[in-house]
Amino acid sequence: MTDQPSERTEWGGPAPRFLDLRRVHQFVTAVEAPNLRIAATQLFMTQQGLSASLRQLESDLGVDLFSRSGRTLLPNHAGRELYRRAPALLAGGQQTVEAVHRAIEETPRPFVIGHTPAVSGEEVYQLIEPLLSQMSAQPFKVTQVYPDRIRDELHSGAIDVALRRAIDHSLDLESTVATYHTLRLAVSVHHPLAHRKVVVTADLADYPIIVWGPENQSFYTDFVVSLCHREGFEPSLLVNPIQGTPPSTAVATSDSACAFVTDPAGDVFGGRVRVIEFQDAPKIPLQAIWLPHGSPSPVRDALFGK
Repeated sequence: MTDQPSERTEWGGPAPRFLDLRRVHQFVTAVEAPNLRIAATQLFMTQQGLSASLRQLESDLGVDLFSRSGRTLLPNHAGRELYRRAPALLAGGQQTVEAVHRAIEETPRPFVIGHTPAVSGEEVYQLIEPLLSQMSAQPFKVTQVYPDRIRDELHSGAIDVALRRAIDHSLDLESTVATYHTLRLAVSVHHPLAHRKVVVTADLADYPIIVWGPENQSFYTDFVVSLCHREGFEPSLLVNPIQGTPPSTAVATSDSACAFVTDPAGDVFGGRVRVIEFQDAPKIPLQAIWLPHGSPSPVRDALFGK
């Protein structure tokens, strides 16, 4: 098969290409299986039937998806692009089916917001609160999700939207900046900086900074490092050994370490930790992430204007 120009409609424009999600599912299985025979077995199809279905998918799209050499079937550039986008397409299709079935239910399904440990439940509530009077019948559920699980949780339908610190464009998902939060410094009440009302980033050059992920593996950590670099020093980083507790607790047992947090200034964690304002306080974006190609969501639109 070779690339063919798209068919023309009666008004002269190109005919739209339609995706059969069942064939997309078969395509993904064929790509992931060791060979076409095993893929066909997994799909409860004959090998001939699967091969015909894949060729029909190529015909629907007007492009080859595989490099064929004997019995070898490897995705080409177009095939790899479809494979990259397929999970979101299939998840969106499944969520659409579920939404259609829910349409006959009297009680709306809870809108589930997942947030990383660096985002507090209070901050999530602040986003939801303006909707409570507008959508009084709409229930919400807030749950914690770790950054490396965001993609899977969205694809599975376990959450409708995820909230995380800093910006990650690597997930092949739709996103927007929901808001910006002011960063402050958390230290133990016994820390040398604890008596200060205001600090500057350069004050941290002599103290280890606790983060929640290694540099180049956490967008939040990279954001913090960039702040230090702009002040002319290389920060000493310590990865918090406890994940999932409020960020301000990271410094509770250290008299020398500090951490960037978004808590209000003042004493927290039973008076063991002090949160201090920064002069010219930096602001960090709160990214909202959701599944592309999914069902329209009035709740999401109201939250983020999308």
